[in-house]
Amino acid sequence: MLNKFMKRGHRKSKSESADFGYGQPFNTVTVNHASRTTTASAADNINNSESHPVAHSPAPPPNPGVIEILPFLRDVAVSDRPALFLRKLQVCWFQCDFSDTLKGVREKEIKRQTLLEFVDFIQSGSCKLNESMQEELIRMVSVNVFRCLPPAPHENTGSEAADPEDDEPFLEPSWPHLQIVYEILLRYLVSSETDTKIAKKYIDHVFVLKLLELFDSEDPREREYLKTILHRVYGKFMVHRPFIRKAINNIFYRFIFETERHCGIAELLEILGSIINGFALPMKEEHKLFLSRALIPLHKPKSISLYHQPLSYCITQFVEKDYKLAETVIRGLLKYWPVTNCQKEILFLGELEEVLEGTQAAEFQRCMIPLFRQIGRCLNSPHFQVAERALYFWNNEHIVSLIAQNRNVILPLIFEALEKNIRGHWNQAVNGLTANVQRMFQEMDIELFEECERQYLEKETRARDLEEQRELTWKRLEAVAAQAQRENMVLVS
Repeated sequence: MLNKFMKRGHRKSKSESADFGYGQPFNTVTVNHASRTTTASAADNINNSESHPVAHSPAPPPNPGVIEILPFLRDVAVSDRPALFLRKLQVCWFQCDFSDTLKGVREKEIKRQTLLEFVDFIQSGSCKLNESMQEELIRMVSVNVFRCLPPAPHENTGSEAADPEDDEPFLEPSWPHLQIVYEILLRYLVSSETDTKIAKKYIDHVFVLKLLELFDSEDPREREYLKTILHRVYGKFMVHRPFIRKAINNIFYRFIFETERHCGIAELLEILGSIINGFALPMKEEHKLFLSRALIPLHKPKSISLYHQPLSYCITQFVEKDYKLAETVIRGLLKYWPVTNCQKEILFLGELEEVLEGTQAAEFQRCMIPLFRQIGRCLNSPHFQVAERALYFWNNEHIVSLIAQNRNVILPLIFEALEKNIRGHWNQAVNGLTANVQRMFQEMDIELFEECERQYLEKETRARDLEEQRELTWKRLEAVAAQAQRENMVLVS
């Protein structure tokens, strides 16, 4: 309760937030809190290895005291529109205070109407934007969207981070204006009138880094816009593509190995799913390293349920692109296999089945021994959903065919687990599914099944003999100890 109170002290109720008429003022300076990567340091780290120079936009002038009311762009002559366009952009530099819904109502409405006019103006293409207009447009967007994000609840109190699924998302107070600014940027990017050679001067590496920084916003509406915009930037500016991939990598590395807190992992993975789908073959070594160093380790954080679906899609895209990567993926999943988290284990089993569907026989044979040792442990899980999910593998025709081809190796690995389920698992559904799997193996190779059964019974007999021998040894030790104690008592007396 304390966390939520400190973080949401100025927030309104959900019914009021639906009207987007509340909030707090923007900041024109990006000042990041402890858990967010600072723009300057991130830019230095990445740009040191890049050969392209980064253009820095000049700082905007301070906010005017009063917003000037200007005529509509459509009401002036075409020759006067560029100058009026620039004056209206200066109006939109004004930072409205959304901490009080009754404060600056007139200014807020004037700015909102001006922003909406920009959306229509860019979409209509009634006046081609020259370089000066494009530069000032990007400056206006930067002033409005690049800001300090509010700290996470645990950063306000210094307490341990809570479960992200339990946190109520923070809805950006300035969204009535911010949404339109994002729409302006999106319309500018998709416009056929936008000259890429000019635009890339202002949508540079620093701009892209700051966009990526905003993916840590708690507001899902903002992350959805950012996802669409970054995807458009990736598609439109080929020169930025390696830089964007590298920057996303760095976000993943920090999330995996340092903070395990980031709101936009799912959205970034959705973008990457589309990017991976367009990778050319043969696949570059850079992309294979991205799979092994970033995507597979993303299975480690305990908050994987928040982004597992797009992560699983990215993984399967790699396997579909290059089936030889299936072994790398399967061994990576086994490396990060959960030990005590059953819900996470169910997610892993579902993803593993999708990967196996795209696995060829040669890759399967190279990793089937550790794979089915783990599946055998899942079959004996006391959590019935884990055991059920593992048994569902035998409903997949492709996986069954791979198992049938290698039954001489696989059946001895899991026969004991199947027998233990039949004899002692508490869940009736698991018992029934296990019996079905046993019948499938009997139909595949009855001689192999009987041989495994014989070996299992021999092992059980040896185990009972060892247990009896152990108990007999302990009884002898107890008898010797008791005899020695009696002799000591006689000597003392």
